[in-house]
Amino acid sequence: MYKSLIRPILFQFDPEKIHYFTFSLIRGLSKIPGLKALFRSLYLIEDKRLERELFGLKFKNPVGLAAGFDKNAVLYNELANFGFGFIEIGTVTPKGQAGNPKQRLFRLKEDQGIINRMGFNNEGLEAAIAQLKKNKGQLIIGGNIGKNTQTKPEDYTKDYLECFNALHPYVDYFVLNVSCPNVDSHAKLNDKDYLLELIGDVQQANTAFNIKRPILLKIAPDLNDGQLDEIVEIVKETHLDGVIASNTSTDRNDLKTSDERLAQIGNGGLSGQPIKAKSTRVIKYLADKSGKSFPIIGVGGIHSAEDALEKIEAGADLLQIYTGFIYEGPSLVKAINQAILKMAQ
Repeated sequence: MYKSLIRPILFQFDPEKIHYFTFSLIRGLSKIPGLKALFRSLYLIEDKRLERELFGLKFKNPVGLAAGFDKNAVLYNELANFGFGFIEIGTVTPKGQAGNPKQRLFRLKEDQGIINRMGFNNEGLEAAIAQLKKNKGQLIIGGNIGKNTQTKPEDYTKDYLECFNALHPYVDYFVLNVSCPNVDSHAKLNDKDYLLELIGDVQQANTAFNIKRPILLKIAPDLNDGQLDEIVEIVKETHLDGVIASNTSTDRNDLKTSDERLAQIGNGGLSGQPIKAKSTRVIKYLADKSGKSFPIIGVGGIHSAEDALEKIEAGADLLQIYTGFIYEGPSLVKAINQAILKMAQ
């Protein structure tokens, strides 16, 4: 029903406006007696064979919602009813910021993709914490953190540490977002020496807490083999808990969308089906090169159960969806979990 009836209606409107309309709709429907239970009966699969234990955390199932969907942690309790095993909120920055000028979110319907240049728009740390205090404990919550746009290069690490320390009591794991193409100083955030410094400082901050939170690094799908070798070295050297592969891409090759339309859209990060092969390649390379010595969360172009199994076969331990959730609807989560169960038989 979603793809045949609901999606065609939603896709008639501006993507960013419909995103917030959908939030309001889900929140409103979830307040109607019995509907939360209905959503759970439709989409949630509870089976011990789906459980995954990684970096000291037990996930009810391996299918998560990627960062960027619930930036301000306002809908994770309701989204838990759609069958996810974990939800990653953010990217959160210390101060709230408007992000890049609108229009900044575009559908590529022919390619089943999305281009965004949101620019870490979010309401900031305090707003996120206020929402996370409402956590009903239904599933694991990850915190994706970044720096403010106006922060000077010498203070980048300070921004990450501020987010890390403040969110520490409220999330189960952290993701250092250093690979978003829609923020400035992209080069510094991908410099090996800086990454070693950043990870080391965040890990040092982690030791001040009684409970240590797992720390993961989110990387781009456009990295070459040499850069991926550096990622493997960084993980081994710092004993990082894992890697999320991958973020959005700046590549525009082999798209069905016309060059004229792409020129109209301009710059931004590409997600969805067009980056499926790129992210799978990155997952397989990291898994093979490292001898599967660290966990990998696979994300990028998962629009079907088959896409998900491909990521797992390549070396992903957990999965995240975002654009696939928008194009395929909540039934995608259930379909993936059903396929994983079938594979386990």
